Amino acid sequence: MDLEGEIRSQPIKKDSWKTLLTLAYQSLGVVYGDLSTSPLYVYKSTFAEDITHSDTNEEIYGVLSFVFWTLTLVPLLKYVFIVLRADDNGEGGTFALYSLLCRHARVSALPNCQLADEELSEYTKDGAESHDGNIVWRLKSTLEKHKVLQRLLLVLALIGTCMVIGDGVLTPAISVFSAVSGLELSMSKEHHRYVEVPVACIILVFLFALQHYGTHRVGFLFAPVVITWLLCMSAIGVYNIFHWNPHVYQALSPYYMYKFLKKTQRGGWMSLGGILLCITGSEAMFADLGHFSQLSIKIAFTCMVYPSLILAYMGQAAYLSKHHAIESHYRIGFYVSVPEKIRWPVLGIAILAAVVGSQAIITGTFSIIKQCSALGCFPRVKIVHTSSKIHGQIYIPEINWTLMLLCLAVTIGFRDTKRMGNAAGLAVITVMLVTTCLMSLVIVLCWHRSIFLAICFIFFFGSIEALYFSASLIKFREGAWVPIALSFIFLIVMYVWHYGTLKKYEFDVQNKVSINWLLSLGPSLGIVRVKGIGLIHTELVSGIPAIFSHFVTNLPAFHQVVVFLCIKSVPVPHVRPGERFLVGRVGPREYRLYRCIARYGYRDVQKDENELETDLVCSIAEFIRSEGPAYDVGTEDVVNDEKMTVVGTSSSNVEGIRVCEDDGNVGEMAGTSELREINSPKRVRKRVRFVVPKSPQIDVDAREELRELMDAREAGMAFIMGHSYMRAKKGSSLTKKVVINLGYDFLRRNFREPTFALNIPYASTLEVGMVYHV
Repeated sequence: MDLEGEIRSQPIKKDSWKTLLTLAYQSLGVVYGDLSTSPLYVYKSTFAEDITHSDTNEEIYGVLSFVFWTLTLVPLLKYVFIVLRADDNGEGGTFALYSLLCRHARVSALPNCQLADEELSEYTKDGAESHDGNIVWRLKSTLEKHKVLQRLLLVLALIGTCMVIGDGVLTPAISVFSAVSGLELSMSKEHHRYVEVPVACIILVFLFALQHYGTHRVGFLFAPVVITWLLCMSAIGVYNIFHWNPHVYQALSPYYMYKFLKKTQRGGWMSLGGILLCITGSEAMFADLGHFSQLSIKIAFTCMVYPSLILAYMGQAAYLSKHHAIESHYRIGFYVSVPEKIRWPVLGIAILAAVVGSQAIITGTFSIIKQCSALGCFPRVKIVHTSSKIHGQIYIPEINWTLMLLCLAVTIGFRDTKRMGNAAGLAVITVMLVTTCLMSLVIVLCWHRSIFLAICFIFFFGSIEALYFSASLIKFREGAWVPIALSFIFLIVMYVWHYGTLKKYEFDVQNKVSINWLLSLGPSLGIVRVKGIGLIHTELVSGIPAIFSHFVTNLPAFHQVVVFLCIKSVPVPHVRPGERFLVGRVGPREYRLYRCIARYGYRDVQKDENELETDLVCSIAEFIRSEGPAYDVGTEDVVNDEKMTVVGTSSSNVEGIRVCEDDGNVGEMAGTSELREINSPKRVRKRVRFVVPKSPQIDVDAREELRELMDAREAGMAFIMGHSYMRAKKGSSLTKKVVINLGYDFLRRNFREPTFALNIPYASTLEVGMVYHV
């Protein structure tokens, strides 16, 4: 599965108008499904109990005014015109902002960062560097010096991530339930109570069951469904405006917000928790930026989504302004404003739109958990790529079924949009507050703009969001406790795993074996060297891991070629295939010890075992070929062990060495005039050959080394993994003992093993057990 070409083609910077409009069309189905279904439940949640719909219409006009200005200021002004510009090489979302800050202020939570990572093509730092004495420089140095501030920044990013996961539970529940609630107008009150919840649960089970198959097979239907829904809402809105109240546009004036709050007072403030639901899904514009371009998302929102939503809300308000007796029979909702003759078709379209909107947030939840896992902030999970052509189409079984169970629990437990809306509103506004805080730092540290501008940004948008946050938080007992509880649980899991991973790495660094010990053993390492390649997986980017000495001490035999393999994540979204590997030697040439560091971005697709093995062998062979004929390692160079060469993958390095594997038939390459082969001795089993360019010439030592590498590849490759048991050392605090001995150990035992998460075959894996006292 070769996704690397697809990955690099995603962030399109300069598009033709045809491509741009195509992307805008596609974004309607992926990005705006959640936002477009908000009219189903906004008015119903707002008028649930805090305020009433009176004959003066001051309440309905005030709510419409709040909805209009909230949609204008937050999605349109904040996200479309400001936040979308803060992309991380075309990627967006909470971790994109955190990644930008990590690169510009050196506050990364990843322990094994290297200076070589800063030479990556996507490791860019925009703007001029600040000078000493500058406020920006002082802020940057303060963040770099104080570990507490770095932890707070990480916790802030994790809180936003946890709330996104909570939104992945609540949005499908409220969207599907609100769409199904149209049944209450088509049957008696006695029957619809027993129909809504089962129908909603059946749709949710069907939705989550389909995740395993991926969305690429039906994804082409998403945009038409959302467009049909937006046009349907707009048409109904225009009809209601002209038929019931053509003067409803006057309510768009901010003066009606003042009148609303003056009349309703505390009840009006509490009802803001329902009004903020009109911006659910706005964060998706930024989170899904990696699949589209900035301009395409802006065009789709300003030309289609924004006008349709405004017309829909105005149409509902126009209808309700002439109907004041609705509450005596049914609660205020979207379907009461739909003409009776078309309610059933509209109900069907609404359910489809709710499913599309739910699908987008579920896929987004999978994506952000993958990013967390890549950055060491979430336990290892099984990641299934459901499409070999579309980047980002992933499926995580454990998370999928957990989300489904939580969705069903919320739907069955609440059984109304009021408490679901309170829960979803708090999750949505918390994510937006986190984005506002991180954006203010990006403005200063990454864009190098005035700190006054950052203060204005956080004060203006932070004040609006804090008002809605307080209104949502006051509904803690009426449903808002759900996202808080979910986020608390996920935050504990993430921080415990990150803390344990960090302590494990610190133990590895403190207990790594000295290179002098290796040199004292001689080229044979004092053990029997058998045929084959031994890949020792380690998190270390320098030095010799303790598991190697532990292994050879207890079993004095090892492979003729040893590779210390480090698969690490870097704080960039993607690493170009040509910059994938860092390859170097450990010790002199005759030792046949190599270090290979495979670098992946937090949104990269890690290869399966076959591709990884081939690329590793090719990268080492290319390193040997390009090293030059005169390679003499001095003692100082050996001890430092820092000379690394950047080598690309076999698919990206067209002019480099390639591997040919067959069953002994060499005729297929015999006619190649520009290539020559280095053949290994004949064997009955699968044959491995290196095909190298005709020039430059390879010296005798390099040819011999390549021949040994081919022999070792033919003999097979074994993965040596460290199976660590972590325990808090004596004298540790009670909190540390609970976190390490109970929390981290529980997560390690109940989530995926490293062999499974890294796609390493069990048949060729050898685990070395060690106890880590941290």
